[in-house]
This record gives sequence, C-alpha cells and structure tokens, in this order.
Amino acid sequence: MFAIPSALKQDQWLVMDQSVTGLSMNPMRSFAADDTLCESVGRMEATGIARTWVHHNTVVLGIQDSRLPSIDAGVDFLRMNGYRVIVRNSGGLAVVLDPTVYNLSLLFPEQASLSIDEGYEAMVSFTRGLFPELGSRIKDGEIAASYCPGRYDLSVDGKKFAGISQRRIRGGIAVQIYLALQESGAARAELIRGFYDYAADGPVKYHYPDIEPSCMASLTEITGSTITVDEVTGRILRALKANSEEIGVHTFSPEEEERFAYHLARMEKRNERLL
Repeated sequence: MFAIPSALKQDQWLVMDQSVTGLSMNPMRSFAADDTLCESVGRMEATGIARTWVHHNTVVLGIQDSRLPSIDAGVDFLRMNGYRVIVRNSGGLAVVLDPTVYNLSLLFPEQASLSIDEGYEAMVSFTRGLFPELGSRIKDGEIAASYCPGRYDLSVDGKKFAGISQRRIRGGIAVQIYLALQESGAARAELIRGFYDYAADGPVKYHYPDIEPSCMASLTEITGSTITVDEVTGRILRALKANSEEIGVHTFSPEEEERFAYHLARMEKRNERLL
C-alpha cells in the first residue's frame, strides 16, 4: 500500500460514504455537506474526514455559467437530455455528475504551512497512489479543451479523466476531486459543449471553454479494464487505513445538522435566484 502525502497524514480519518446513498440525494446536499464538514474539521485535531459521493445525472454549473446571456436555453437543453441542473457555491465551470462519476472530498484541519498549491498536489499524489496501474502516467496540468479546465486537471496521454477543486472555510480545507470511472468521456464533453452552444448565444463577458470532446475519457476507457464505484471506495479506505492510527465512520452531530440545514438553505436560495 502506498504512503499518502504528508499533507494528508492524520492520526485519525473519519469516513462518510455516500457513494451509493448519494444516488437518491439532491446534489445540492453534497455541497452543503462539504461546507459543514469543512467547518467541523477545522475544530478537530489530527483528524481528517473523507466523504465519497456519487449522484444521478446532474450538470453542476459555476456561477459564471449561470450568467451566460441565453442561460435558460442552455438549461433547457440539459434538461431535455435528462440532466438536473444546479449551480455550485464555489468557483469553476460546468461539470457532469452521473452514476459512474466518482467524487471524493478529503477534509482536514488547515495548517499554516500548507499552501493552496500544496493542497492540490497532495490530491494529485493521492490519486496516483490509488491507481498504481497508471502511476506516473497520470499527468497534472490544464487540458484547455476540456470542460471546467484547470491547472490541476488529471490526464493520461492527453485524455482528461479528473478535475480537482479546493475550498477553505473556518480553519478547514476541503480538497475535492471528480473521477470519471466509466462510460464515454467524449459524450460527457459533447453534452457540455452543447450547453455552451445554447447558453452562450449573445454577448459573453468571460471566456468559456472551447470544448474538444476527444480530449476527455473515463478511466475504464484509458485502462481497458472496468473500474467500479465499489472498487474505488475500497481502494480509498485501504489507503486511509494503512496510513493512520485509526479509521472510523462520521455521521452528523446535532450541531452539524443545524449547520448543514443553514448551508443547504443558502444553496437553494442561490439556485432559485440564478436559475
């Protein structure tokens, strides 16, 4: 078992696994959950929280996307293709969630010495360790023609399969990654390209990605072997267990339930206003 990056080493890791139950949840709950846990972990000592989450067909827009001149037409296009549409509470642009897109949030107490780049690099190293069959073939760097391009896109042979984001709230750090496990990466990219074709009809105040679907792929497409949600959950649990003194299950406390309700209400109001 590989050694996880020093930035992620904690005496204890707590796990909230929503890789199955998330399929019946409104995805807005995931963003509210991460904000809640980020606040909580900031008050903990030598403890990290890992939350896994998978949702049914949803396109998550960035705030900039929601301000496109023909956003209603873009949202209608996505809904006609069977996707729910929400706006996230953080930066970034449109991404696709579906039953074979795996999301992992690693949350841990903020450390004065841990820069934003170091947080990203820790997730890059962790992901390479999760997939030893790819290892150093996984490259980090922007894939400009992908959807939601960023400095810490992960790709193999120029095919993007993952993107990383980061959020810091009240002494806690949340580093989040989506991993396209199965199905066609190009088909997901084609969906988002179609969204921009409709939604960006008119004067646009920011540069949205000029998507080339062939630059995106799933891990199953890349490796030639089927990689499942359950398998990735197992790999994550084994990695955390092997690199900490204790691993346990995290459920919301009454106080966290209150904070979760607060963050969820904010998400709902934002979506009512922007969509």
